Amino acid sequence: MQKSSLIITLLSVTIILLVACSKSDDDGGSDNCSGVPKTWSADVSPIIQSFCNQAGCHNAGSGQGVGPLTNYSEVYANRFAIKDAVKEGRMPQNTTLSTAQKNTIICWIDSGAPNN
Repeated sequence: MQKSSLIITLLSVTIILLVACSKSDDDGGSDNCSGVPKTWSADVSPIIQSFCNQAGCHNAGSGQGVGPLTNYSEVYANRFAIKDAVKEGRMPQNTTLSTAQKNTIICWIDSGAPNN
């Protein structure tokens, strides 16, 4: 009886540790949202304009991916797809965002993607 209780306890602790470790690194550990909250106008929009609206990727009339990302409304409507693509390194194509740029987009979305 004591052996089975010990085994159950050890298994429980192991499962808790595995879940805790996987949860703490569920986003690759890349985003750090500490510090000043990110804003659409000063932080996110310049990144989107520089990396997403060039070379026909997500400019007006684009049919690629989520379509055009030329203004706040379009970005907001697609924020979760954008977050996933940025985190996974699928966006932007043909270039790479810095960790700070990725964090800016991800943290802005995580804070509710305010139009500020």
